[in-house]
Amino acid sequence: MTEIKRWVESNSTLVYFLIAQLLAIATAGASILAYMVRLETRVSTMETRGAAYTVERMTKMDDRLTILEQRIESDEARLDRIVDIMTKKLNISP
Repeated sequence: MTEIKRWVESNSTLVYFLIAQLLAIATAGASILAYMVRLETRVSTMETRGAAYTVERMTKMDDRLTILEQRIESDEARLDRIVDIMTKKLNISP
């Protein structure tokens, strides 16, 4: 035990340097871990918000498509009626 104390006393600069390195590595590890946790939280938040936003946009697009389909059907019916009227007046059989 006394030999260890003497060695530490004679190499105190090396011991302090190794302790400082250990603290620096631990601090860097903790910093990286904290960054990864924040990044994962951000990604999770964006996925949650993004999913809701995408569903909302898709619903709006579906509504617009339904309206357009209804307009197309009514326009087709009008065109068919116009064609029928015009062919009757001109006595042309389609």
